[in-house]
Amino acid sequence: MNNCLYCQRNETQKELMIEICDLQVSTLFLFKEQSHKGRCVLAYKDHVNELFEVPEMEYTLYMQDLRKVGETLKKLFKPTKINFGAYSDTLKHTHWHIVPKYEGQFEFGGIFEMNPKKTYLTEKEYADMVEMIKVELKG
Repeated sequence: MNNCLYCQRNETQKELMIEICDLQVSTLFLFKEQSHKGRCVLAYKDHVNELFEVPEMEYTLYMQDLRKVGETLKKLFKPTKINFGAYSDTLKHTHWHIVPKYEGQFEFGGIFEMNPKKTYLTEKEYADMVEMIKVELKG
């Protein structure tokens, strides 16, 4: 837990993502690398490694958070498909990558690369995207 990006909220985490907001039992982050427009990460609030380690009552709330984020990204960015990925091989904290995919665009039809380091936005573009997602989630 000492080196956990999601528990420590350290500089490495801030280089990779921007906090959007807290949901029922999770925190939503905008992934700074935006090869997939709208890509986010949803981290469970407590430090657990496996999805089955989330307490049963909070598991349902976590899945509701995940669903709400997916619905929000679909509405805002109109992707063809949204990929959800939960790996945690090296970063042992339950979190989901929520990756909008667009037909005819980067990696459509394939597995998404964790951090392709291809597309970054301006600070204003990040701020606008964060605000848009935040407003829609509260709506």
